[in-house]
Amino acid sequence: MTSHASIFRSSRGAGERLASRPGAPLAAADADLPHDLQVHIEPGHAFQEVMGFGAAFTEAAAFALSRAPAEAQERILHEHFAADRHNYRLCRVHMGSCDFALGNWSHVEREGDLALDSHSIDHDRRLLLPLVKRARAIAGDGLRIFASPWSPPGWMKTTGIMNRGGRLKAECRDAWAQCYVRFIRAYEAEGVPIWGVTVQNEPAASQPWDSCEYTAEEERDFIRDHLAPALDGAGLSHVQIIAWDHNRDVMVQRAAVYYADAAVRKRLWGVGFHWYCADVFDNVRLTHDAWPDKHLLFTEGCQEGGPHPGSWDVAERYATSMLNDLNRWTAGWVDWNLCLDSSGGPNHVGNLCSAPVLIDAHDGAVQWNPSFAAIGHLSRFIRPGARRLLCASQRDHVHAGAFANPDGSTAVVILNRGDGAHRLRIQLGRRCATMVEVPGHGMVTAVVPPA
Repeated sequence: MTSHASIFRSSRGAGERLASRPGAPLAAADADLPHDLQVHIEPGHAFQEVMGFGAAFTEAAAFALSRAPAEAQERILHEHFAADRHNYRLCRVHMGSCDFALGNWSHVEREGDLALDSHSIDHDRRLLLPLVKRARAIAGDGLRIFASPWSPPGWMKTTGIMNRGGRLKAECRDAWAQCYVRFIRAYEAEGVPIWGVTVQNEPAASQPWDSCEYTAEEERDFIRDHLAPALDGAGLSHVQIIAWDHNRDVMVQRAAVYYADAAVRKRLWGVGFHWYCADVFDNVRLTHDAWPDKHLLFTEGCQEGGPHPGSWDVAERYATSMLNDLNRWTAGWVDWNLCLDSSGGPNHVGNLCSAPVLIDAHDGAVQWNPSFAAIGHLSRFIRPGARRLLCASQRDHVHAGAFANPDGSTAVVILNRGDGAHRLRIQLGRRCATMVEVPGHGMVTAVVPPA
């Protein structure tokens, strides 16, 4: 064999970020390649199709981006959405305000307007929609967008305010369901099709910011009796519905309630989940094993507690989650804010967090955090439509995933969370083998060309 696998590497110690390395020669499958660990791949065992990767369009991200010089803005968007860069093809947008907005706002501000005569997305047109349109201009029609509400208008809730939880009033459920329809139609009119909706961001939490609580039964009933009929009655049966949109810790319990109802199970695309609270990756697999005909989507994750500039630990958190979630049947993985300012905001209640790209609010300087490279180790090389392959590692601290791309290439992603480097043999069934050097606290992506 004379062909080579393309190698890309990032590491904490050397400061490499998606650095192209010399190609790794491909050898016969039974070749003697001295190594200390092996990743074994069986190409004949293929699993779920990968939809893609992406992040959230938030008002905070749009505001932070606007503070960068024009040339930097274009580079940031190109690096995220160009097909030969991070290739983001699955993104989220908030329906009304969220904590990463500039304040509380809804699309129906007139109190008691159950007919929705005052419904308007004018607020979105200031910052949010221009960002989405710029991304679509680069990514094209292949960019799937799903929308998530953080809270109905305050007047629709038992508390009368958007922040600090509360519940949707019974008499407002039909009107609130129609708000999804109005939002989708308004975005369509702007040239932005909506692929899906989540019912509610984090429905089990009363947060200091925009939030609304649903029990599993309340969410189930809202889907069955209000949201699904509203979408389907408006000719939007193609818009997917995603439930939960909260942490992995109780996703099995919530899914059990949704899928026990035949009508909800039929209409529901699947369950979305976040990473806060606990990793419990096996809950993702258990949810698939119990309901294998339904989908799984990672809908949000970020490092909490400030901006964490330059943190490799955050990059490892991203890579660990992405590989473990995908290896447990997750179809796509969506980061939280596309970018933020250097404080980890703006956030209208001070819930500052990290993002892979930080923009200095004063001089517009751009910082590319290691987490951006970690995402790229997957998003740049695992193409939409790829199929996950059976892939086994020999150590707990070495995480690996393998994916067969539509063009016949195979992307193998390896994360070493240990302190020491490894000479690692990649065994691609009975086809070939190759060797890669994976530094301690490092990542490697190897792309094996088509046979």
